[in-house]
Amino acid sequence: MLDYDKEAERYDASRGGEPRAAAAAEAVLGLVPEEARSLLDVACGTGIVTRRLAAARAGLRVTGADLTPAMARRAAARLPGAVVRADSRRLPFRDGEFDAVCTVWLLHLAAGPAEVRTIIGECARVLRPGGVFVTTVDKAASHNVGSDIDVVLSSRPPSPVRDAAPDVEAHAAAHGLVPAGQARFTGHGQGRSPRRTIADLRRGWFVTLPPGDPLAEEYAGRLARLPGQDRPRPDPVFSLRAFRKAG
Repeated sequence: MLDYDKEAERYDASRGGEPRAAAAAEAVLGLVPEEARSLLDVACGTGIVTRRLAAARAGLRVTGADLTPAMARRAAARLPGAVVRADSRRLPFRDGEFDAVCTVWLLHLAAGPAEVRTIIGECARVLRPGGVFVTTVDKAASHNVGSDIDVVLSSRPPSPVRDAAPDVEAHAAAHGLVPAGQARFTGHGQGRSPRRTIADLRRGWFVTLPPGDPLAEEYAGRLARLPGQDRPRPDPVFSLRAFRKAG
């Protein structure tokens, strides 16, 4: 697992920066009703998407929440007075406080299905009846674009998938959330090159290939033999699901 305190400084630049953030914010807001007046961005990271959510729609009050201190500090600099340090499993907000809640690239990081259920339950709790919850799903699958890099990595030990769309839908249903739409957006600037993938591998991006492990180095060697070491392969396309709270 990556250390997100250490990742904070390079997080935006290494993940597509503003173009990716713009695409994510546009897709999220496309699933949030126009009449919504308050939105909570859970696990907002550096706030690069959160800021765009706040700027894109007049009259929408956006709050960001993140557990990692370095991430929360960066988000707070982008949205002064609108970011709190908070655990997605125990959100410090009242029941029904928000018209909309979103989680972008969070559920795949959960420790297991029980934690996913807890996070979704907290998002549902702070959502008003009739409000909308929007979340990314199937993140790992989004990165498989059918490239030669994916062919090399296809035989690596599989990671547990926490954010599979059917599972997320089942957890949502258990908390009174019903499907309300879906969308996709491009992760601009996130197309992998072999050299970049080797660097990610060696800093712990792939949880089943820990840095320094002989197997990790075996995969690094295979990647190093691919052509076009600095040529990015196609960008991933991420998936969003929206759910409406009954009532």
